[in-house]
Amino acid sequence: MTFNDNEELLKKANIEEIAKKGAKIYEKVKSEYEDKKGEFLAIEVESGDVYLSDTSVKAIDKARKVHPDKVFYIVKIGYSVAETLASMEE
Repeated sequence: MTFNDNEELLKKANIEEIAKKGAKIYEKVKSEYEDKKGEFLAIEVESGDVYLSDTSVKAIDKARKVHPDKVFYIVKIGYSVAETLASMEE
């Protein structure tokens, strides 16, 4: 998938809806992943499929193999959104 393809997906996606659904799914499954602090989950919100990896890129790559035309909700296990964003800016 090219950068332009990703841009098109993001333009078409309802980011607010993905965030809302993704957060709800994560709340349901997070107890299963408590021992994976610092790892990432990519969540496909329509199916509820969850993909775990040690980096966000790898988690998205796993998810994209099954759902090539979707935008994913990403969460860093054990961290708040603010902590995750701050660590990505470093």
